[in-house]
Amino acid sequence: MATNFVKYSQLINNSTKYAQRMKRLSNRIFSEVAIPTNPKSMKVVSMFSARPLHTNEEIIHYYPRHVETATLMLKLREYGLFRDEHQDFKEEMKRLRALRGKVKVWKRKLNMEEKETQK
Repeated sequence: MATNFVKYSQLINNSTKYAQRMKRLSNRIFSEVAIPTNPKSMKVVSMFSARPLHTNEEIIHYYPRHVETATLMLKLREYGLFRDEHQDFKEEMKRLRALRGKVKVWKRKLNMEEKETQK
């Protein structure tokens, strides 16, 4: 039985018309490219034969956990272990506006304060 396989593999490597046709048939059966193509076309073939991106775990879970990271950074900032320069800048601008008397008052906050004073 092994000798038949050896003969078949030797036959495939021959450059006869029959060997070429058998090689193409074999490639079609095993889902390979039947006719030899250029490297650019082989790139397309490899893209389509690759695993779809929406099933790849590395791509699905690429982004970190933003909400948990943000709350962690907020806690670290409160403890003084992390310096958020953007938040510091916003607080400084709010403080300077308050010094100039330009504090924004939201209607919702006014309504809540009025309700609290009525009670």
